[in-house]
Amino acid sequence: MSARLGILLVLLLSFTIATAQQNVVTDVKIQGTKRTKTAFLKNVITLKPGMPLDSLLMDEDMTRLKRLPSISHAYYQIFASSDGGHNVYYNVEENYTLIPYANLFSSSNDDFAFRIGLQEFNLFGRNITLGGFYQYDVFNSFGIGVRAPYLFGPKIGLAINYNNFTTQEPVFFEDTTADYRYNNRGFEVMGLYELDFKNRIELGGSLFTEVYEYLFGATSADVPQSLEVDKHLIKFIYNFDNIRYYYQYLEGFRSSLNLQYVGSSDETLPEFVIGFNDFVYFRRMGAKGNWASRLRLGMASNIDTPFAPFTVDNNLNIRGVGNTIDRGTGAIVLNTEYRYTLIDKDWFVLQGNVFVDGGSWRNPGGDFSDFGDNQNIRIYPGIGLRLMHKRIFNAVFRIDYGYGITKDASRGIVFGIGQYF
Repeated sequence: MSARLGILLVLLLSFTIATAQQNVVTDVKIQGTKRTKTAFLKNVITLKPGMPLDSLLMDEDMTRLKRLPSISHAYYQIFASSDGGHNVYYNVEENYTLIPYANLFSSSNDDFAFRIGLQEFNLFGRNITLGGFYQYDVFNSFGIGVRAPYLFGPKIGLAINYNNFTTQEPVFFEDTTADYRYNNRGFEVMGLYELDFKNRIELGGSLFTEVYEYLFGATSADVPQSLEVDKHLIKFIYNFDNIRYYYQYLEGFRSSLNLQYVGSSDETLPEFVIGFNDFVYFRRMGAKGNWASRLRLGMASNIDTPFAPFTVDNNLNIRGVGNTIDRGTGAIVLNTEYRYTLIDKDWFVLQGNVFVDGGSWRNPGGDFSDFGDNQNIRIYPGIGLRLMHKRIFNAVFRIDYGYGITKDASRGIVFGIGQYF
């Protein structure tokens, strides 16, 4: 009896060892790369030689690769190796990543502004983004930045930006308005860290100077006509990303929390705290449809100041509303749209969309009832088109027309590169 038991145990052990060997990854190979460094991709993915064959882990790696600017699509294949294990092939389709871009926006109030720039999203074949822009919004602005999320390994990176913004900004006080020349120039440095597949954090800050110069409009003894203030900012960002990608189609949920403390050298623009969270949800609707929604909830220190941080703007939150038409210390904004693919060829996609953008703001120094005030609620339905190139990163040319249906509403066209959200 003991001999039979011994034989059974030996056979069971042999079967277990053989099965384990069959489920081991012998090698991971990357295919399809042209400009992207293969060593870089192997450092980013999780599956390594000697690990058990794990389909869930490989599916995560596919999503991780599709998130990279240099990769438009990825899939894997498994083949038996001569030692009884498996060779895993990760096949990638690369994007073209040296991209010019442009954002243009106008409204029925004859506002017109644009931003043009050039970005390389795969510098040195390591998915480092280097870019610069020029903006015209009554005045001239420019900026330059570099973002390297994998600079120090598969989890740690760095981002550095310099911006010099100059715009004509409305300032709202005592039920009237004045226009100021506003300039913001400064440096920002952010550390980037990936907690795990779905969670990332960013921590850093900036030193900058704000300058306000009166142009025209109402005046008040309590509102200075010229102001220059040195400021410092501490920023924390937490991103949760569970989006699945298939070319232009997205499925899943993403959340982005942004918390900031802004210190000031002048009591006229006092220190304040601001925080907002974007909740984004995508759902596939049949073979060609995609429903997309974004909810932004934001609050700031409720200071009674004409220079409140949240703005109502064409290019940020409400398509068709105009360029910076109001300000507040709190914001609730919902953007929802249905995207439908009209044409889908090998490299080209034409999408149509219908949308509704709506939101409300809390007045500076006001209370939560301001969110229900008809003066603060704006609803803009509209339609748009998307022209996409499937082999160029973020090559989505969009045009949207929004028409306001709330009190004193405007209407306007918004052009841009990339989806609105």
